[in-house]
Amino acid sequence: MEISPTLIVLGAAAVAVAIVVFGVVNARSQKSVIEQRLTSFEQHSPAFLDLDGIDIDKEEERPKLRDRLDEALTRRPIGKKWRTALARADLKITVFEYVMLHVLTTIGFMLLAYFLLFPGQLVMAVLGAFIGFFTPRLVVGRMTGARLVKFEAQLPDTLGLWVNALRSGYSVLQSMEAISRDAPEPTATEFKRVVQEVQLGIDMEDSFDHLLQRMESEDLDLVVTAVNIQREVGGNLAEILDVISHTVRERIKLKGEIRVLTAQGRITGYLISFLPILLAIFLNGINPTYVGLLFQNRACGWPLLAIGLTMIGIGMAAIQKIVDIEI
Repeated sequence: MEISPTLIVLGAAAVAVAIVVFGVVNARSQKSVIEQRLTSFEQHSPAFLDLDGIDIDKEEERPKLRDRLDEALTRRPIGKKWRTALARADLKITVFEYVMLHVLTTIGFMLLAYFLLFPGQLVMAVLGAFIGFFTPRLVVGRMTGARLVKFEAQLPDTLGLWVNALRSGYSVLQSMEAISRDAPEPTATEFKRVVQEVQLGIDMEDSFDHLLQRMESEDLDLVVTAVNIQREVGGNLAEILDVISHTVRERIKLKGEIRVLTAQGRITGYLISFLPILLAIFLNGINPTYVGLLFQNRACGWPLLAIGLTMIGIGMAAIQKIVDIEI
């Protein structure tokens, strides 16, 4: 008995909906213990934190099924990688919820392609599922990149504020508290996390390492290295940060000039890469019988599609590598 592609798509959709509903039903409605402590911390004096006065509900200590699944995923290498990516994008979701988002977008794009955009074409449904699977990663990557660019653009002003606070007699931790209060986002959030970690008992060097994990910036790495060395051997940290601030400003200026000079190459790469795909979709929409053979013929059409997409990907990667100039 031959199973129709429609039944396969509907079955996959039913499984995906069941998984998503299962995750939603088991989602916890209260904050974790750490989130409760940090919330209480933000409501008290920034210099002291009394964790003994915080009541922890016994029900909250019991790991729920969703928490156990999230913990099992986080222990795996891919789960650790996803958790780091979510932290860099500042997304308040767990790894389990991120996996559920992958499932939902994969099934959603597949149904959209199979029933609405390209009715009855299984190849386009598979392509839609492929696009849907990578959509959350692309969104998280874009959010991470935009957040990192914004943080690096604010870094010279952040260092200036840090230098002024140190020269006013503040300690390193008090200076970071001032930055967390006065700096714009995302700098304020990141430095606030460092201050909270230090006041919760984590070593300052480890807190800076966590900051570097969330913000992969060479300029920030230079700043953190200077602070760690000054804590070990001493010296005038304000003068060191002042020199680093000037260096960072020049690097940002140079990066902007390079980005302007390589803009034509980047746009050309996008145009050359996406034009064949958009043209194929357009021709398939206005004349399905003309382009449909390419998607229906498994012996010749499918290999040609695979070869074409592979060559497009290689060409786009090569162009991006050419225009990506390291400073």
